[in-house]
Amino acid sequence: MTFRSYMDIALDEARAAAARGEVPVGAVIVTPSGAIAARAGNRTRELSDPTAHAEILAIRAACAALGSERLPGHDLYVTLEPCAMCASAIAATRIARLYYGAADPKSGGVAMGARVFSHPQCHHVPEIYDGIAATEAETLLKTFFRDRRSGSE
Repeated sequence: MTFRSYMDIALDEARAAAARGEVPVGAVIVTPSGAIAARAGNRTRELSDPTAHAEILAIRAACAALGSERLPGHDLYVTLEPCAMCASAIAATRIARLYYGAADPKSGGVAMGARVFSHPQCHHVPEIYDGIAATEAETLLKTFFRDRRSGSE
């Protein structure tokens, strides 16, 4: 089976989030057969919900579509290293593989910060692949925050 990255779709979701004034993070969940189960971008401001990260929204939609609280065999593509909350949700849903773009030294929960998957209390650890389209993801984030600081939202 040939590997196909879905990071381009996650980047589209991140760009759409930025256009809504949200931090540009996008996520895509892919079924074991390669179909897109769900896709989302951050909506924390729009929904007034601090848990409305792209990963959480995609996980909720994929679980609802499947009718299960678990997503075994599924892959998650996300443009930014998941935070501790999202990493915990990834473990709880038993996602098989996590592909992420940019590292998050400030709030990351995978390779940085909390390192959720390295704790003995973590019941499931996905395969992790980082740096996928990292330059594009970092550029989106840096541009978004630069524009906010300069007042040109």
